[in-house]
Amino acid sequence: MNRPTVLAVIPARGGSKGVPAKNLARVGGVPLVARAVNACLASGEVTDVVVTTDAPAVAEAARAAAEALGESDRLHCVQRPEEIAGDTATSEAAVLHALDAYEALRGRTADVVLLVQCTSPFVTREDIDGVAAAVAREGADTAVTVAPFHGFLWRDGTAVEDHNYGVNHDKRVRPRRQDRPEDLLETGAAYAMDTAGFRTHRHRFFGHTALVRTDPARVLEIDDPHDLARARALAPLLDPAPLPTLDDIDAVVLDFDGTQTDDRVLVDSDGRETVAVHRGDGLGIAALRKAGVPLLILSTEQNPVVAARAHKLRVPVLHGIDRKDLALKQWCDEQSLAPERVMYVGNDVNDLPCFALAGWPVAVASAHDSVRAAARAVTTTPGGSGAIREIAAWLLGPTLTTAPTSAPTSAPTE
Repeated sequence: MNRPTVLAVIPARGGSKGVPAKNLARVGGVPLVARAVNACLASGEVTDVVVTTDAPAVAEAARAAAEALGESDRLHCVQRPEEIAGDTATSEAAVLHALDAYEALRGRTADVVLLVQCTSPFVTREDIDGVAAAVAREGADTAVTVAPFHGFLWRDGTAVEDHNYGVNHDKRVRPRRQDRPEDLLETGAAYAMDTAGFRTHRHRFFGHTALVRTDPARVLEIDDPHDLARARALAPLLDPAPLPTLDDIDAVVLDFDGTQTDDRVLVDSDGRETVAVHRGDGLGIAALRKAGVPLLILSTEQNPVVAARAHKLRVPVLHGIDRKDLALKQWCDEQSLAPERVMYVGNDVNDLPCFALAGWPVAVASAHDSVRAAARAVTTTPGGSGAIREIAAWLLGPTLTTAPTSAPTSAPTE
């Protein structure tokens, strides 16, 4: 029996009233649209993925995610027509249009179509596998992710019945949780539909609907800035946290103040400024340089101490830079480096534009909360206390050498 063709459709408009450019907002250092693409491409059930969008920047972020996984041939971006790109457009309309575009492009019909929402940042491969398999292999017509829900729901009935009332309970009775029937909350993350039935009914629910359970801790839909802030706070707890290796990056770019220093400045009576650095960081940088990793120090600070430190480390430096993101992009172009293969290490809000550009934004432990939230990885060590040494160990191993050995090796000196 031939394997069913399962198409995952990710609607990702460029506009949003609640959160501007929401689908490009980063959670765990990764744009929301890229998180959805990653989960879909990781699924063993999904054949192809279509991102339907009206925004070139969203399409670009989706393609970059697929390229980073080596799955560019399975990712298709569809330009959504204006008439189904507004606030009142339904997800069903976007999915139907994406289905037509996919079938015209690939010359084949999808047996099962999935709707996967960018606004559910913690959707997992298992969630997508579950809804897809329920329709593709287990006989359901439709499927939806749900999570156990044990709360008492109330409704304000003053406008109708002149009193407030319980929706899923009698307010006069307060049974224990274990004595109440279990309710299931629709998570909004992933849906699956038999394609023929979906084309007929033009709605995500028809026939027999399978309920695919997911972890309630992962249920979060981003509709406003507060939801986005919660998602960013939860990402370090809920995301798998693989640290980057040399296979993941082609270059490392380092901020200076607060990243290679503790962000303090000592000023003498003549106005001369000095900073403190960590010898362990110099050790790590030397090891990265020895391993052939392209390095750059990029700083807004004009103090010559930045250039002096870079000279000591034998690392190229750009300092006194107002727009670090533009400088980073130009450096990547000059070095023929893809930004998505670059690690950028920073600590404060002026690093955020570079975080949006680099594929591996990394925050030191002492970074500002907004920077930690936007990072893909966070060191356990504060800036100026060996954070760069820690990052070098991620890439090279604890002995700071790419050559595996059973005997102790001498470490490079600063």
